[in-house]
Amino acid sequence: MPIYEFFCGDCGSFEERRSFKEAGEAAACPGCGAEARRLYTMPNTKRVPTGLSKAMDRAEKSAHEPEVVGRPVVGSSGKRHRHGHGGRPWALGH
Repeated sequence: MPIYEFFCGDCGSFEERRSFKEAGEAAACPGCGAEARRLYTMPNTKRVPTGLSKAMDRAEKSAHEPEVVGRPVVGSSGKRHRHGHGGRPWALGH
């Protein structure tokens, strides 16, 4: 059964385990009993494999703070080269 997050205006947020059928219904706050609305949040990714989790973190960070590459690409020969055809769209080879 999934866990859903709810918000009470007086007590704050809390989580509750519910069936899919009950997912959209309001919940009673465990602190004061008032009706609390469901918060729509990202799914719990704690069980995601480490590599995927790190990739997701990098993607999220790059949306706000893109990484900037300051050096040209160096090939296996040690020579610097440009991607493509050196700015000449008509060139077929190097």
